[in-house]
Amino acid sequence: MKKIFISMSMAALMVCGCGTNSNLDSIGNAVLTDVLTGGQNANGATNTGAAVGNILASVLGGNAKVTQQALIGTWSYTRPGCAFTSEKLLAQAGGEVVASQIKTKLQPTYQKVGINASNTQVTFNQDGTFSAKIAGKSWSGKYTFDAANSKITMQGLLLNVNCYAKRNSDGIGLLFESKKLLTLLQTMSALSGNQTLQTVGELSKSYDGLRMGFDMK
Repeated sequence: MKKIFISMSMAALMVCGCGTNSNLDSIGNAVLTDVLTGGQNANGATNTGAAVGNILASVLGGNAKVTQQALIGTWSYTRPGCAFTSEKLLAQAGGEVVASQIKTKLQPTYQKVGINASNTQVTFNQDGTFSAKIAGKSWSGKYTFDAANSKITMQGLLLNVNCYAKRNSDGIGLLFESKKLLTLLQTMSALSGNQTLQTVGELSKSYDGLRMGFDMK
């Protein structure tokens, strides 16, 4: 088991090695240090698994896929979410450190739009219908789920939009291409064309393969 564990850690390091960003280098070094020290930090706690897990948590698909059945239910907003479409693009962007920074940058935008846990929820029903509130504005219709690509197609009276589902440790993420997220936020708020939403566009231009949206539980 130890050999398998070390191999997985080294594989994660190789993924990180695809980029040249200094943040990426620090992540790679951290993983390598964990492997060489048996995966323990200064307090003697194991942390290699957490480092590898964080890297994979910011990538769509793979171990983070959501099944059709797991999607069913009511999900409430907890925080901004983001992920990259591949491990390579995550590594090139700068790894989990940058993914965390992107979420932090989205937070004030969501607050200005009025998104919070009490007024932003999505319910996926077994019969292929959904109902949602985004910043308190209701939206409902039908959806289809492409499990192989983790893609949800949502069709309603207000708008039609695609998003991608990702499994998190405490729920799911619903993530959009930047233009789709902008359309959703503009439709569900009075901020169409407002500078508040520029953050979304700026982030999407800075990183290839970036998907942004909501983490929910």
